[in-house]
Amino acid sequence: MDRVKGIIYAAVSSATFGLAPFFSISLLAFGFSSFEVLTYRWGVASLALLIFGAASGARFRCSLKDIPAVLLLALFRAATSFSLLVAYKNISSGAASIIHFMYPLAVALGMMLFFREKKSWTTFGAVALSLAGAAMLSMDDLELAGGNMALGLVCAVISVFAYSSYVIGVRISRVSRMEPAALTFYVTGAGALLFMAGGWISGGGIRLETDPDVWLYILGLALPATALSNISLVKAINLAGATLASLLGALEPLTAVVIGAAVFGEPFTALSAFGIILIVAAVSLVLFRQERT
Repeated sequence: MDRVKGIIYAAVSSATFGLAPFFSISLLAFGFSSFEVLTYRWGVASLALLIFGAASGARFRCSLKDIPAVLLLALFRAATSFSLLVAYKNISSGAASIIHFMYPLAVALGMMLFFREKKSWTTFGAVALSLAGAAMLSMDDLELAGGNMALGLVCAVISVFAYSSYVIGVRISRVSRMEPAALTFYVTGAGALLFMAGGWISGGGIRLETDPDVWLYILGLALPATALSNISLVKAINLAGATLASLLGALEPLTAVVIGAAVFGEPFTALSAFGIILIVAAVSLVLFRQERT
């Protein structure tokens, strides 16, 4: 029964996170800067996580020795979100999300190259397979009107390495002993402060939004696509295991692809579909290998 609950939580986490491009692009269309979108996203989400953690009895203790690691993780998460948002501005959100889904491959490579995990030809083969899939995506018509496809692809790739660095950091640093709700709260809270500072340094500042309609999009991005997604993922890992939760993570980019095509009219061709299949297959190979070992 716990495994079934874990699968449900994983599906909820993946599907809700896949809504992030829709709400992000909508806020950009309202005239928000990237810093404003991310300040509201992470600021409201951190408050929601604080309330959830307090209600569930989580301990928010963070020692002075943990602060450098928390700040570094916040930088990685901030880089992930910012680079993805820049990618959404330049290429289709579905393609950007699919490329971002390659992060488990980067995690596996990073652990092998820098932390002496056993090398595997399966992993190297999966990387080659995923690169072939990414190449097929890049050959399609991904560029948005007024966008820069090269910049969009580079930023999507940066998001892969930034998020994989975050995952590895959580795995190997001392903060792995912190409660998940507390760690996520500190990381998202620090990220919100970083984006707020970025908004002021860039000269645009952060607007004080009062339009109820716009707040619906802010809450959609911060609550289901961020807070609920993170909370559900933690529960899924605890109940169903990290590998199964990660496999169901394929729903994230697929949700983004469907919304991108249906709502924003982004192109979806046979070439795109085959590229997506190759990337999902490559990630699945690595995750199944990790499950066996």
